Amino acid sequence: MSFYFTLNTGSSSVKFALYKAQAEPELFISGIIERLGPHARLKMKAPDGDIVEELGHVDHAGAVVSIFTRVEPYLKGKAVVGIGHRIVHGGNAFYKPTELTSEVMQELEQLIPLAPLHQPYSLATIRAAKQVFPGVLQIGCFDTAFHAGHTFPNDAFAIPRHFYEEGVRRYGFHGLSFDYICSELRREYPDIANGRLVIAHLGNGASMCAVEEGRSINASTSFSAVDGLPMGTRCGRLDPGVMLYLMQEKELSPEEIETIIYRRSGLLGLSEESSDMRVLEHSEELFAKQAINYYSYQIRREVGAMAASLEGIDALIFSAGVGENSARVRSNVCEPLEFLGITIDQEKNKANAPEIGTGRVRVLIIPTNEEQVIARAVATACSKSQ
Repeated sequence: MSFYFTLNTGSSSVKFALYKAQAEPELFISGIIERLGPHARLKMKAPDGDIVEELGHVDHAGAVVSIFTRVEPYLKGKAVVGIGHRIVHGGNAFYKPTELTSEVMQELEQLIPLAPLHQPYSLATIRAAKQVFPGVLQIGCFDTAFHAGHTFPNDAFAIPRHFYEEGVRRYGFHGLSFDYICSELRREYPDIANGRLVIAHLGNGASMCAVEEGRSINASTSFSAVDGLPMGTRCGRLDPGVMLYLMQEKELSPEEIETIIYRRSGLLGLSEESSDMRVLEHSEELFAKQAINYYSYQIRREVGAMAASLEGIDALIFSAGVGENSARVRSNVCEPLEFLGITIDQEKNKANAPEIGTGRVRVLIIPTNEEQVIARAVATACSKSQ
């Protein structure tokens, strides 16, 4: 028996999973190194129990070394034959899982300005994995790939055309999550899997996608992963005039503006308390309540936009940390949408039941699993390389 590794890199964490190498990869070990920096911490679910370990100072490259050190005893001499990486931005060039050659790495470097919170860290993790696992097949899986093929109205901005030709367009993100949800719908809910679906990936990063016949039709995120819905620390939709005002009147530098829109906005900026929905839901502060209401309203607004893209809606699916666990947000989103055929059972909603809808439109809660999508891509790549 051999194994596949998956690495899902964030700005301050690296999720990892080890799978038994077979046609449908089977999860063996999973974990995360979080709080990268001076106080990094490892959490791992292993066959012999859960492990929590304080690691001290660890960066993204060091995280790969730490992960392999903790996982190696469980390999018992068996080989890792393929490694899959989640990469947020694939630009115009990468629409499917791709071997991470030196040429591909150079192209991905050029996309750093489009995903400054993610792309540099993903590339650092990939380089470290190539050093720790020399000669092992490394595959990149792109969050933007699921959204390839959008029609021009859902792909372009109304700015001079040459910018579109140069790549300034709506890419969409969280594609691995949406891909997994679609695969689960085909398995568990085949009667609606090819219908008109609105999927809400609501985590620290948040976006929504309109899907028909298993294909992305529209997405709330666009050129960068900061557009669309408000997120934990990202602002979401923002009038470009605000950016001009911050530059011209407030005399802020591009770096200062980047910090504001990526790291100090969203739930954190509105509440002035936390980016964590769990903290805000327990808070009695007015700003926390306003942040939750704003967040819910923007999701509700986007449901309408996605339904318009699809010319109707057959199912609304909630996923990711907030989507899977916040009954309050789901209720805030769904209660005013009866006119669309969306109603929910509040008791089932409070219990985070798999299906909570009571109206014409099915309303589901489906936990996401980006790592499984990555592992499947690695399995396919490995089978082709043999």
